[in-house]
Amino acid sequence: MKNSARPSSSALHVCSYTTLRRSSTPWERDDTGPVFQYVGKHKKTNHKVFVWGFSFTGALGIPSFVVPDSGRKKPRKYQLTPYRLDTAEQISSAACGYGFTLIASRTKDVIKLWGMGLNKDSQLGFQRTQHSRRKNSYEYVLEPSPVALPLVEPQQTRVLQVSCGRAHSLVLTDHEGVFSMGNNSYGQCGRPIVEDEVYSGSHVIHRIDGFDCGVVQVACGQDHSLFLTESGKVFACGWGADGQTGLGHHSVSCTPVEVGGDLAGVKVQQITTYGDCSLAVSADGELFGWGNSEYLQLASVTEATQISSPRLLPLNSCGKVVQAACGGTQVAILNDKGEVFVWGYGILGKGPKLSESATPEMIPSTLFGRSEFNPSVAVTRIRCGLNHFAAVTDRGELFVWGKNIRGCLGIGKRDDQYFPWRVTVPGQVVDVACGVDHMVALVKSLL
Repeated sequence: MKNSARPSSSALHVCSYTTLRRSSTPWERDDTGPVFQYVGKHKKTNHKVFVWGFSFTGALGIPSFVVPDSGRKKPRKYQLTPYRLDTAEQISSAACGYGFTLIASRTKDVIKLWGMGLNKDSQLGFQRTQHSRRKNSYEYVLEPSPVALPLVEPQQTRVLQVSCGRAHSLVLTDHEGVFSMGNNSYGQCGRPIVEDEVYSGSHVIHRIDGFDCGVVQVACGQDHSLFLTESGKVFACGWGADGQTGLGHHSVSCTPVEVGGDLAGVKVQQITTYGDCSLAVSADGELFGWGNSEYLQLASVTEATQISSPRLLPLNSCGKVVQAACGGTQVAILNDKGEVFVWGYGILGKGPKLSESATPEMIPSTLFGRSEFNPSVAVTRIRCGLNHFAAVTDRGELFVWGKNIRGCLGIGKRDDQYFPWRVTVPGQVVDVACGVDHMVALVKSLL
């Protein structure tokens, strides 16, 4: 797999910082137990963003880590614990690419999308300050910087979701469809491939067409893209050498095409990818997979290292699947009981002796906080980075495990983590985004 090159500090250019407008919503009280009033009757929900991992690309959005201020002599290459990113606007979606980050708000303000980190392929759009006379875009953006989408009605359209791949990004809106930006060498941006196109400093933000109806979810793989429509159909475009587009071939597709195979006639509720393997969860709780199986991700249906068309994956004794996550070499699924199953290759979460499995292995629920005192604790979200996992429970607690590349796990050290470990974050974790070597958490807490 290709990874983003490590930047040299001498090549960094600082982009201007944008202050996000404050927005908060009332806290929803839980009346199932006693309420202890420590913060007054008019308490509000405070939405925060925390980041950690490798900082030198600028992906964490903390410029002083890369270019030290007067109070610090040396740059901070690794942030090993969650660090508050100063954003006043309520962030509802975040995605981690290979050395860069996108965050978005569902606001109707003109500015609703921000990027930070590596931008050599304009995966964060064309980035320069309003007062800059530079004709070139910044290759590294060190602070959250607005991404200007070519919206017809910017104050009526909301950004619902963002997704990031190796060097391209997808942005899903509620009224104006899907936009792509960044590297399109393999058609992953859903537009014709232009020979010798220069992506650095590109102004191209493309609106992707060709779907049967509205898109409700997008997912970036390393160099391919997946789209889920309201009708439950899956579309794909981009690099297909490992069969990851699921289009029945190993070629490049520069426009979204409906995925068939075993998904034909199946209503899909969720799609996921990050490396070169793709998964889909159907509305009735079945799991489908295609693409790379070099690390046993699809070993339940093939001995080959690639599948170019979706196959139904038999999951014995796993229950009804409600969510899946797919990394570079590993897979995780969540069932309707809040239980997590893993397989593939790497650190899977059941200790150092289990590094490879062709069949699902259940991670004991006790490792996510379930006990005789808390018998109902359940995992509600699972995520995968390139080589690590993350899980969020119904208590708002975040657990991580896997390879701790450049401190991406946020556990205060750089050692790999062989079992789920709780990350200390002030507040309840709502969602988390995993990358190659960094993470972003969306958190809510009481003011």
